[in-house]
Amino acid sequence: MNRQPRTLVVALLTLVLSPFAGAQHSGQSSPPASQVGSDNVDFRTSCAASTADDFNRAVALMHSFWFAEAIDAFNEVLTEDSNCAMAHWGIALSHWGNPFAGQRNARQLERGQAAVQLAQQTGSPTAREALYIAAVGQLFADGQSDTQYQRTVAYENTMQTLTDRYPDDREGQIFYALAINQNAQASDKTYARQLQAAAILEPLFEAHPAHPGLAHYIIHAYDHPPLAERALQAAEVYASLAPDAPHALHMPSHTFTRVGRWQASVDTNLRAAQAARSDNDAGSELHALDYQIYAYLQMGRDQAASAVVERALSLTEQINITAVGATQAGAFAIAAIPARYALEREDFAMAASLAVRPAESTPHTQAMTHFARALGAARNGDPEAAQTDLDMLAVLMERADTHSDAYWHEQIDIQRQVAQAWVTFARGDRDHAIAQLRAAAQAEDGTDKSAVSPGPLAPARELLGMMLLAADQPALALVEFQTTMQKEPNRFLALKGAAQAADAAGDTEAARGYYRNLLQVAATADSDRPALTRARAYLVN
Repeated sequence: MNRQPRTLVVALLTLVLSPFAGAQHSGQSSPPASQVGSDNVDFRTSCAASTADDFNRAVALMHSFWFAEAIDAFNEVLTEDSNCAMAHWGIALSHWGNPFAGQRNARQLERGQAAVQLAQQTGSPTAREALYIAAVGQLFADGQSDTQYQRTVAYENTMQTLTDRYPDDREGQIFYALAINQNAQASDKTYARQLQAAAILEPLFEAHPAHPGLAHYIIHAYDHPPLAERALQAAEVYASLAPDAPHALHMPSHTFTRVGRWQASVDTNLRAAQAARSDNDAGSELHALDYQIYAYLQMGRDQAASAVVERALSLTEQINITAVGATQAGAFAIAAIPARYALEREDFAMAASLAVRPAESTPHTQAMTHFARALGAARNGDPEAAQTDLDMLAVLMERADTHSDAYWHEQIDIQRQVAQAWVTFARGDRDHAIAQLRAAAQAEDGTDKSAVSPGPLAPARELLGMMLLAADQPALALVEFQTTMQKEPNRFLALKGAAQAADAAGDTEAARGYYRNLLQVAATADSDRPALTRARAYLVN
């Protein structure tokens, strides 16, 4: 063990043991092993034998992205064995948090680095454990020239070395697969990394179907339109494997959203939101609410969606918009939820008047509101009012560059292009507007949604269909709606648009089919949207 001055060790412990960034503890006792799936986790360490069950429980909590609880659990291990270096490894990896959460902030990196240093200075880890510690150290490595992506690739490479040397280490294989998927690029439509990760996870899941991490990470690997149905088995069981973990209750809805199973998404997110509320975790609750309202709006359940908006607004003050992980997802949801409520219901006046919440550290969350405002104003026939928000999207796009966040820079740029197209259309230059929006749709096709979101506020290709329909080009509009539904099945507005386009193009039978599908999707609607009234009347005639 490298001996360091006692004052340094105390300082590191103070930093590592300080409250988890963004976490809000309820004060309840830790969940039992059976409720987080740790009975099926087997992470061998050289720590005291008496810590084995507690260590497995801590790892299970990480597997369900319950990081604040995981840190508490690893600290419990340290109370039993203060020389357990791997407990500090777990604390460091928990400070890294959700691998799909975006850029880490300085405080989070500082805490993780402190935990890595303690892991390096504690006990006598085995050669295998030293590789785990070296791997997590890559995530928090010093060096101004290294981007976050470069560090995650270095982490993945070290995890590959670990699994090559210790192929029977099941947990190592699982964490390696997660590292592979973490580094997948949204522009790669071969999904090579996702499929590489799944190829590791699927055989393990077949052998260990009750392991929470396997079910969870399979859902993430297949969280893409062409792959989503492959995740259904994992999605249908994951919540039962860790029923106390808010994220485990929420995660199946990623798959249910991709395949258009709206009621299933609502059901699992109701449970997730309640679990997060019980844990006093506003960020996780808001994340569940965002997926919940997305599903409600596709079902025409506008009253239920309105209640979600009210609940989300009541949680606003509990969210630190500079944090990462569940809290960053909460900041995203605060912006997304009211925008979805306006745009999915085509209430363009409401969209144009949405309140802007400045977010210096997360320009993409602020951009959503400006996008909704610009789109709402333009579609409401007021392109001049839209221009201010359109200009702000350009500012926020550049701000994303200062945070070295290429993904969100691109997403904001797509939003800017979409809004610009509708401003052009509102000013009367229809051909140019259609060309602009087609380019934006092609750009959106080349990327993918973030895991933080159930879907774009308004799919660009769906909007292209609406623009073509408004330009009296129904046959072309129908193609765009059909393409949208291949990627985003059972979307209310895509079904409505397809029915209208088919009818306008003279294909009555196709229109009847789309209207029937719309009424099936909205069978439990609690509102009387004009499209539903039109569908019922159309099918009677």
